[in-house]
Amino acid sequence: EFTRAIIQDLSIGRSPIVLIDRFRVHCKLVRVDFIEKENLSCCSSVLPNGKEILTLQRENHVHRLSVLLRVLLIVQQLLQENRHGSKRDIYYMHPSVFSEQSVVDWAINDICILMQCSRHNLNVVSVGNGLVMGWIRFLEGGRKFDCINHPNTAYPIPVQVEEVQDIISVADYILVVEKESVFERLVNDQFCNTNCCIVITGRGYPDIPTRRWKLSLLFYNVSHHIAIYVTYLFVFMYLFGISVNICICTNRFLRLLIEKLCLPTYCLVDCDPYGFDILTTYRFGSMQMAYDAKQLRCPEVCWLGVFPSDSEKYCLPQQCFLPLTAEDKKKAEAMLNRCYLQREVPRWRLELELMLQKGVKFEIEALSVHSLSFLSKEYITSKIQGGVHI
Repeated sequence: EFTRAIIQDLSIGRSPIVLIDRFRVHCKLVRVDFIEKENLSCCSSVLPNGKEILTLQRENHVHRLSVLLRVLLIVQQLLQENRHGSKRDIYYMHPSVFSEQSVVDWAINDICILMQCSRHNLNVVSVGNGLVMGWIRFLEGGRKFDCINHPNTAYPIPVQVEEVQDIISVADYILVVEKESVFERLVNDQFCNTNCCIVITGRGYPDIPTRRWKLSLLFYNVSHHIAIYVTYLFVFMYLFGISVNICICTNRFLRLLIEKLCLPTYCLVDCDPYGFDILTTYRFGSMQMAYDAKQLRCPEVCWLGVFPSDSEKYCLPQQCFLPLTAEDKKKAEAMLNRCYLQREVPRWRLELELMLQKGVKFEIEALSVHSLSFLSKEYITSKIQGGVHI
């Protein structure tokens, strides 16, 4: 309907109007009692939060629509040839037109919303940077990942998560760590030799393949229809003189493991606003891809640490702390207003408030002040065994 409406408008000399739904993973209602008093419904990433109107009558929209159509044509080629490309690949096909990577990212998000699909349905993949180790074995595209035989060896998380199958595991839990440096600490301490678990890192903010589960969709049918829709847009491209020379892993994987293995999942991040934001991205999804949050979020994730309150519990000395910057405080205060912190994880919110109250932050590695292996031999194991997580 979208493409047909554009062509129909053009055929009668009328400027097309493109409506793009907008989504969010949280609202900014500050007080729970206010929400209850006003009988307000919970915000939902499943339903759109208004619409954005694009029209050829606005100059900045003309360029955005041009970019959108160019990316659509590239997507069509990927689907027709059953090939995959990264967002970076797409950018370099028309760098002078796209000007910067974020322009392509925005267009891909718009296309996913218009086509009501996820990025991997477009054959657009992320460049995977996540790592996994531990008591798990699986296949991906004919390739065998046998972590069980070498539980302390890091393997790259597959980019094509939808092709992962035959998952076998004897693990007791899944541990997600924020940073590669912490992951390497666990590798060096042979953590998985004494702990029957699966360890995952997205090396910071999780990439999409690390964040997404296999969809219960018929991939071919979705891709086939998208290819047909894009074909109609060749007319639009032609009429406006646009050249048709055509020379989307950690959360998806984590979500897949949780769904298939039904294991408790814990997340370990730095005690700072950015670590906290990464934690919420795993559990609730990201604002950038709010339209697909239902498929990206992992609500089973529990926060293992490090907590602001851990600084006193584990007697960390003052030299382990850094003062919160103005940017840190601004970010933390903004996160306090996220509705899901009040409704779903109020204890997370209390810890974030404590961070602001103390005015300091510290890294996971600060626990090494006790001993180099304190994190792997004491902190993680005692917290999981004692149920000290929120």
